[in-house]
This record gives sequence, structure tokens and C-alpha cells, in this order.
Amino acid sequence: MLRVLSIASEAFPLIKTGGLADVAGALPLSLPREGVEMRTLLPGYPAVMAKLGAAEPVHAYPALMGGPARVLAARAAGLDLFVLDAPHLYDRPGSIYLGPDGRDWPDNALRFAALARAGADLAAGEVASYVADVVHAHDWQAALAPVYLHYDGGARPGTVLTIHNMAFQGHFYGLSLAALGLPADSMNVNGVEYFGGVGFLKSGILFADKITTVSPTYAREILTPEFGMALDGLLRTRAADVSGIANGIDDEIWNPETDATLPQAFSALKLEDRAANKTALLARFSLAAQEQGPLFGVVSRLTGQKGLDLLLACLPGLVERGGQLALLGTGEPRLEQGFREMAAAYPAAVGCVIGYDETMAHLIQAGVDFLVVPSRFEPCGLTQLCALRYGAAPLVARVGGLADTVIDANEAALAAGVATGVQFFPPDIGALDYAISRAFDLHRDPVVMRRLRLNGMRADVSWRTPAHRYAALYAKLKDT
Repeated sequence: MLRVLSIASEAFPLIKTGGLADVAGALPLSLPREGVEMRTLLPGYPAVMAKLGAAEPVHAYPALMGGPARVLAARAAGLDLFVLDAPHLYDRPGSIYLGPDGRDWPDNALRFAALARAGADLAAGEVASYVADVVHAHDWQAALAPVYLHYDGGARPGTVLTIHNMAFQGHFYGLSLAALGLPADSMNVNGVEYFGGVGFLKSGILFADKITTVSPTYAREILTPEFGMALDGLLRTRAADVSGIANGIDDEIWNPETDATLPQAFSALKLEDRAANKTALLARFSLAAQEQGPLFGVVSRLTGQKGLDLLLACLPGLVERGGQLALLGTGEPRLEQGFREMAAAYPAAVGCVIGYDETMAHLIQAGVDFLVVPSRFEPCGLTQLCALRYGAAPLVARVGGLADTVIDANEAALAAGVATGVQFFPPDIGALDYAISRAFDLHRDPVVMRRLRLNGMRADVSWRTPAHRYAALYAKLKDT
């Protein structure tokens, strides 16, 4: 078996704030059939420590970024784990990234440098019983691992860095290189320096052997100034080593045939049973029962990146056409307030729940006619994959992974019988409003809607193909 050490700041179901956790939690479970054994290094947050059960100390640090720490070997939720038990860095209540004031923890640089340092040490053989063939670092929080391996010198495993979102880069000022355990001569443009500070993601891009993103289209987009977030120039110098592998979802958790959270299970062979979930969803959101207009849904962070301000602007027109909206999400206060006001203005047509509830997310996917994802940029997106699996036609901006995973219901695709949803571009109010009008047209034809649903439900959105591609990448790294 090829051994891969995955380094991540979160992994579902142990700890989750976003899609990174879904990937870090699901990918290891799909790799054994590809001949890959993956072990995941996570920070020892309280939520993680509480779920470990039996754990074996395998390495100790008298001092790591300001305090003693140890590495524990454990198994939880089907995952083989290393856990960095460093109470001075991770034993804190609330968000894993944000303090009580809603801002980043002021020592986040040290917290995640410690994670990367521990990962590099494990990769270098500090635990005699564990030898990694490849190190897979996820996002800026783990991006210093290939950097440490580079400056440590000597033999090392191959390294791959996956960028889940270019918008989050880990850029810090006023850091002591000595405190980070980096040499003084690393503070230059060909090292860790980035606009006068230390750039975690920038450095990882520079020193990782391979760089992946979570969809092929996003891999191309980040090479451009529009999507590269000031790192496009560096990425273009590494273009030969940049590739995109689209995410999957856990198709056992997201399975409408066996989903115990749904009022009514259903399948492609019993598609008529799906209607009971729409009825339950309308009741849950206190929306009027109606036969004619489509029900749109949102399960998302409420942010500008996700384009929810565009949907907010289009919402009066959607309601006037006879549509309804069920929204679940949390995020920017202005957007939360905006959707609350729309729900108050159109109580029979607009319902919103500010927050997140996994059971409700499943019900929305199983009950809506269209799942709206109007992102300005979207590295991959998972919610549209869940929508496909649950027979909701995704209505998406044609960016990133949304462009790769949804087939637009244009005339050619409808004639060929392959369409799964609606795409629009550019991500602005006018284009979204037109896409909504197209959705109304599609919904008026029950035969077309049934075909859209069935096409989506039969699409392979699992981790099987992505796992195969990651395994091929790991094998190539091991052999070089």
C-alpha cells in the first residue's frame, strides 16, 4: 500500500466549518480500493479530542510554538489519525479559527505553523513505525509542511498542496522566523516573503512538488489575475505542476434511498415519492402549498463570494413570477438581514433559517425544484453535487467547479438528453435573473423536469473517480 500523510485543519465528521472538512474526511475512505493508505494529521481541538477514545502518544515536543505538545495516534469515525495535542494552541472554546470577538485568533500563524511543523516531522520519519511516501497538505493552514521539508534538507517524500480557496492565503506580518522555525535567509521573494510579510499559501505553492485545486476549471482560473488573488504570477511559473481534480461527496451519507432524515425516501425508480419532501419542506418553512410555481433553495454561506446579494436583488422578481425560496445559511449580517426582510415581506413565498442544520440541508436538497448557487467564484462547490444526487436541478454560475459539474439545459443538451441544470454567466443580477426565468420555463414542462432530475440522480458524484486521480498523482510523486 502506498502511504500518504494528509495534513488538514479540519475533517468531517470530527470538526467542520466548510467544504475542506468534507474533502479531508471523505477522501481517505475512498483510497484503499486504489491501493492507498491515508493517515490524517489534525489539530487537537476540544471537539477532536473528545471523539478520540483510545489514543497512543507517539511523539513529544518539549516546546512547539510556545508550549509543550505531543502527537497522538488514534482512530475515529473510520479515519486513521495523528492528532497534534497542543493545549496552548488548540484547547479553546468556539470557532477553530475565530476568537470570541469574531476575529481571527491572533496566534493563528503559530497555531497552523505548528500543525505543518508536526506534519513535516512525521513525514521525515520522527515516528519510527510510520513512513510516508507522499505528504498531502490542504490549504494555507498546512501549506508550510512542504516549506519545512525543503529547508530541513535531506531525503523527503513527495509533496502535494491542494488549494481549496485562493481567497484564504494565510498572510501574516510581524512574525519571527525563529519562532516559526525557519531560517533567516528564507525571508525573500524566493522563500516565504510575501508583500513584506510571511505568506503561508504562497510558500507552499513555491515549494510543493505538485499543486492541485478542487476542479479543472478552477485550476485554469487561478492562473489569471481575476481569480489568482495576486498569486497568479507565481502559479503561472508552476503551471506545469498545477492540475484540478473535482471533489466528490459521500454518496452513502447523501443517498435519498436510505436517508433516514427525510420524511420520504425516494430513488430514480421511485421519483414520484420525492414530492412528499417538497410538501414537508414547504410546511417547515411556513410557505404556501402551490402546484404551479417552482420552489428554489439555497444551502450556503451568505457571502458576496457566494453571490447571495445577487439572489437577494432578484428575489422580488422571482416571487412575482410565482416562485418560492427556502434558504438555509449564515454569514454576512447585511445578507442575513436582507433575507429576513424578504421573508417578512413575502411570508408565503420566502422562508429563511439563519444558521446551519444538517437535517434541514438534506430536506432542502430533497424538496426543492432548483438549488441556486450564484457564486462569483467557486473552487468546486459541494452543494450542487448534493442537489444532483437528490433530484434538485442546480442553477449555477458558470465558474470553477460549478462549470465542471452541471450541464446547462440549452437546446443541444436538452435534445441530447444530458442536461442536469441551468448555468449563467457572468455572475451578475441580469444574468441570474435571466437564468431564473429559464428555470420557470423548464419547470412548466414536467417531462423536461423529470429528465433533468433523473440525469442528475444518475450522475456519478461520488469520490470514486477523484480518488482514482489522486492515487495516480500520489504514485507519480512516489516514483519521482
